[in-house]
Amino acid sequence: MQPQQTQTSASADPFVHILGSRVHLVSVTRTVDHIERWIDTRDGHCRRVVVTGFHGLWEGHKNPGFRSVLNSAELWVPDGIAPVWVARIRGHHHVDRAPGTEIMREFFRRANKKSYSSYFYGDTDQTLSALQLTLLRDYPGHKIAGAFSPPFRPLTPAEDRAMVDQINAARPDVLWVALGMPKQDIWIHERLKRLNVPVAIGVGAAFAFVAGIVPRCPDWIGRVGFEWLYRFLKEPKKLWRRDLLDGPRFLFHLGLELIRNGRLD
Repeated sequence: MQPQQTQTSASADPFVHILGSRVHLVSVTRTVDHIERWIDTRDGHCRRVVVTGFHGLWEGHKNPGFRSVLNSAELWVPDGIAPVWVARIRGHHHVDRAPGTEIMREFFRRANKKSYSSYFYGDTDQTLSALQLTLLRDYPGHKIAGAFSPPFRPLTPAEDRAMVDQINAARPDVLWVALGMPKQDIWIHERLKRLNVPVAIGVGAAFAFVAGIVPRCPDWIGRVGFEWLYRFLKEPKKLWRRDLLDGPRFLFHLGLELIRNGRLD
């Protein structure tokens, strides 16, 4: 069987289907190339980028409605090692992860030269303050259009309308959303037609990583597939359910799919 290809709105990037979800096999550089192209187009349509690994795949497997939300994005980037391993098993030999943190940093490097702007929605006021200080120091050419940490409760309809209006008024090139999976991608999807920004991206914990509040694992640990273990040891109370319960269930169902497709001969 040949690796799957498709002509998508993200050009002709290869992809794999995993438990019903479609993951594009794109690098950090390729992802930011797409972001730049959508910024330059600025045609009034907001493009979505999904950045996740096994967590998103598992949530999509459990909830077909959420899987449709993820699959309808213009680009699904392989943040974790799981989709990379599956892609390699299925014949894509030159595939690597595209972590949300590195996507942000690559975008900021280019924005530093081209004066692109960002709006940051999510995480805490402390994280957002640290993130803005880091960006002002390291990427002074990048423009901070705004930042907002929402309350830990659902916004009222009036508050929600005001929030979207505030983002649109700031006219950012990219809206970065850090509400955690699956909340962040649902949030973007539900407001997509009202968001007048070229690109919206859910990046989970990346705000804290870029800000330096939470240490990122060494590159070599991520490359060999053990970033999840590094993060678990750092934040066991936060991640135990996902890593110790959902992880094995995901691997079981993934194994069944690979066997059915004849990829574990």
